[in-house]
Amino acid sequence: MADAEAERVRTAYERRARLGLDARYDYWQPANLFIYQARERAVLKLLREANLLPLDGRRILDVGCGDGAVLRDMVRYGAEPSLLAGIDLLPDRVERARELTPGAVINAADARQIAFEDASFDIVLGFTLLSSVVEEQARRAVVAEMVRVTKPGGVLLIYDFWINPFNRTVRPLRRDHLRKLFPGREIDFVSTTLAPPILRPLVKLPGGWFACSVMDVLRFLRTHYVAAVHI
Repeated sequence: MADAEAERVRTAYERRARLGLDARYDYWQPANLFIYQARERAVLKLLREANLLPLDGRRILDVGCGDGAVLRDMVRYGAEPSLLAGIDLLPDRVERARELTPGAVINAADARQIAFEDASFDIVLGFTLLSSVVEEQARRAVVAEMVRVTKPGGVLLIYDFWINPFNRTVRPLRRDHLRKLFPGREIDFVSTTLAPPILRPLVKLPGGWFACSVMDVLRFLRTHYVAAVHI
């Protein structure tokens, strides 16, 4: 990632933390619970279809791992903590991930330069990673590194959004753009995440969870996808 782009990403996430906006994504908030459970179903569907479950014996890397929450999900799916790794730009997030994910190897690093050997991992994760990298050359450099460290026959799992008009610090990643980033690769998509501007107020109402479940059936109201890129 170009130095200017890395600094821009770092500044955006540090500002969010400083303003206390990270709490907006706490798991136990009703809207987030709805989002995370839907995302988990999509992730498990793709892992199951790729014949990767259970995850015992699989080496897994999370690029842009934050506090390690997705890595800990992998443990619930059978992964061994000693086979998990993560990198993140922000040292405070790395420290928190290490505290919460004992046994995993988690380091502060730029995703443009992943300090692992070629073909090291069965699964490489990138959750709302590529949309955070708005400069195209930097985005392609991150993708190249993710591909490099994935074993032949392995999978990249990408969770990202194709539309987000309210956040000017990110660049949405449409499906056709993702395909261009991985030319010639087989990619399976599962749409997920009911549009948060609809979900957040609706889920708080009496019967809101049911109403959100009904609306979530309408795929055009989903703003994100999980993609399995086969290497």
